[in-house]
Amino acid sequence: MTDKHIQIGIGATDELSLRVSVATLVRVLFEHHHDGEVMLALERKATIIDAKGGHLFKVTTQPFGGAIRILDLEKLRELTGDFHFDSEQSRSEQDFRIFIQPAAWQAVREVCLGHLSQADDPVLEGDPLRELDEEFADALGISLKPDQYIYKPVGTIVEDNPLPTENIHARGYRTNRIYRIFEARLLDPSLMTALTINSESYADQDLQELAFKNSQGGGPGRANAILTLPLKHISSAYLAMPPEARNSPISIQNHRLDETVAAVLDDVTVPKYRRL
Repeated sequence: MTDKHIQIGIGATDELSLRVSVATLVRVLFEHHHDGEVMLALERKATIIDAKGGHLFKVTTQPFGGAIRILDLEKLRELTGDFHFDSEQSRSEQDFRIFIQPAAWQAVREVCLGHLSQADDPVLEGDPLRELDEEFADALGISLKPDQYIYKPVGTIVEDNPLPTENIHARGYRTNRIYRIFEARLLDPSLMTALTINSESYADQDLQELAFKNSQGGGPGRANAILTLPLKHISSAYLAMPPEARNSPISIQNHRLDETVAAVLDDVTVPKYRRL
């Protein structure tokens, strides 16, 4: 990283007050080995949150994916104007979680949409492979191989009306979001079986206990696992509720599903998201 890169600041200022998050979401599908039913695989994350009087546990179920990496900081700054990262972690990993001038949102959005549509773009990392590999490693302890799945882009979603974020590094800041949506289909029967076993082996309570043990051992207080559910059951649950209810997390089979789960379903509309 050059000196110029290091000079890009951290955190919101009076001028740079709108947070922008650009990320990938991956609809991971596979056929159940018993009956061939199409299953949706989701990432489950248990996290310990410090609170007065003790600790709170949060278990979030969401699609695979994560922040898009900025490959050329100076070029992005040239195209969008000044920005700050939302945290030291985002800056060190060059994740697209930044603060911009509110008036610059439309320009930043169009720059992102243009570069995300390009294969092997030199400014923004446009595919989900790095995040997918990291998250499978966290949950299953395995490294994905290229011949175990196929993937393709299936769309882009924009959240134009900024809402407060729950991200621990910038909690409460109004955030606009862009999601590049992909579909990944698993090809390896052993991988499909591993996901199913993992999903059936860990209840959310088990993950909370693992997160606590992780913190007691000096770790960050996190634990990861998989949740697999029939795709048609998830779609049916969302379609049975009023559209406005899809703007928030919902509960299915006693699991809290993040609203981004609905974003990866082709047949479900979410009012706060605009599909492109």
